[in-house]
Amino acid sequence: MSRLVKKSPSLCTDLPLDNTGICNSLHLLRQLLRSCIGPTGRLKQVHNNIGGHVITTSTSSVLLPAISSSQPFINLIKTSILNHVSRFSDCGLFAAILCLSLIEQAKQSGLRGNVATSVNKHLLGLCTSYLQQQDCGCKVKLDFCSSQSLITLARSIISSKPACVLTEREALHISKLAVQAFLLTVPCNSPGIVSLGKIVTVSVEGHSVLNSAVFPGLLVDMPDVFCLNKVENLHSNPMRMVLFSASLAGDLSDLGGIIEVHPGVDTDSQILDQLLKLGQQVVKDEVKLFICQKVIHPVLQQYLRSHGIMVIERLGITLMEPLTQLTGSQPVATLHTTIPAKAYGKVRDLSIKQFGSKTMLHLQPPGDSAICTMILCHRNETMLSELKVVCQKTEHVLRLTLREPSALLGGGCTETHLAAYVRHKSMDKVTETVSVLGCSQTEYLRGVEGFCRSLESLAAALEHDGGNSLMDLTHAHHWSHPADVMEERMEDSSGFCGCGLVESSTNQKWTYLNTKYPQFSPAPLFRVPTVQPRVLDSFTAKLNALQVAVETANLALDVRYVIQDMN
Repeated sequence: MSRLVKKSPSLCTDLPLDNTGICNSLHLLRQLLRSCIGPTGRLKQVHNNIGGHVITTSTSSVLLPAISSSQPFINLIKTSILNHVSRFSDCGLFAAILCLSLIEQAKQSGLRGNVATSVNKHLLGLCTSYLQQQDCGCKVKLDFCSSQSLITLARSIISSKPACVLTEREALHISKLAVQAFLLTVPCNSPGIVSLGKIVTVSVEGHSVLNSAVFPGLLVDMPDVFCLNKVENLHSNPMRMVLFSASLAGDLSDLGGIIEVHPGVDTDSQILDQLLKLGQQVVKDEVKLFICQKVIHPVLQQYLRSHGIMVIERLGITLMEPLTQLTGSQPVATLHTTIPAKAYGKVRDLSIKQFGSKTMLHLQPPGDSAICTMILCHRNETMLSELKVVCQKTEHVLRLTLREPSALLGGGCTETHLAAYVRHKSMDKVTETVSVLGCSQTEYLRGVEGFCRSLESLAAALEHDGGNSLMDLTHAHHWSHPADVMEERMEDSSGFCGCGLVESSTNQKWTYLNTKYPQFSPAPLFRVPTVQPRVLDSFTAKLNALQVAVETANLALDVRYVIQDMN
């Protein structure tokens, strides 16, 4: 009989936001994430206390899963933010910092929990309705007739990740490649429901970022150098190919189904005969390219190559789907039956591409295809790993623009603009609003102040070098000044605002962020076509991040008990 161990009682925490340990953890998490945001954000190295792989990053999708906490309250917030990141790929740090700031502001203001959540929900409604208006002062339409706005959006995402360690020229090069790859995945002349293609990313370590490139079609590893000379002879147009998902190694365990073994019969010879029959069929059907997801028996390989067929094995499951889309083939899952004619696919051309030590076979589609390959190069593994993550997120954000072809002003300008708008708009019909929310006017104004300060703190978080963060009192855009600039010399040192749309002038009035200033309605910008924003944020991702941040903060403020199983 096994030994019985008495179960430990569950740990119940009453009013978790009154617990000093939990509040300190929340504050520490906010400070940690706040120091990561923006192009000059500080990198974090994460490793466990017994060694293992060290992660260097400032990206929320990498950083948050690497941070472990024994407190369910912290994990609740972390899980909510990671869910947003998994769906939208961007603005994870924005959502996390805003959420934690709203919780902290609500506690500091002394508001009752239900009042803070009601005010937050009301102000969230003001923000979302304003952002969805056509005349919203911090939203710009993306022009798909020109790639410039898409490149700006891509560059804003890529430049915000300092762990990539890119120069201005390299960041622009990768941004252009990201947009080029995205556009190649959008099908042309596709009737009915449009299905987007796929970008396959190949990493090459030890080479300059400027060697990165995008190719239409698919590049696959080709370790067998003895087949390179045969590529020159494969230029029939188009070429027939076949793709196997079943192992062709000849092992009994890989055959599947019921295997009948007779006494005195050599099973290895039987299996090899079956493999060679398969080879005879593909030779008869004039196949020029033979690809297998797994291993191919050496005898079958030799037979196929002796008949002028290019053989690629160990393709891997990742490339199976893009290859079937590219060639129109259907993966063959067994070697017991003849290959049906509909399983064959076609490729237009084959060529060899060399990237450092990698030799790759370039497969081009017989017609229009939405599959492309991005070759990413960087100087070392850490930078390359971060760059790969960022490019995948950029691809997702660019896809979101197909649903909503808009972007928000970056560089903190959307946050300060929204804060000024909320301060002004919340003064309309105050008596009616407080009646609906069930709070006093003083409580309402304290809630508005906390909400706006939380937004402004996001813009201020972009400054990591000891400078000052300000907002102009005309358009409510965000500005950064070096710490040693005197107030009377601000217009000389400012240049442009965070997003690059507003230029400083002599009659400009300013206020430091998170200080008292008279509420005003931000004046609309009269856009000059030649002046374009230098920094853009994803509209869809940031709008959802705003909603997730407020809703998660409200959920946290509503929690009364945390019951934790200690077994």
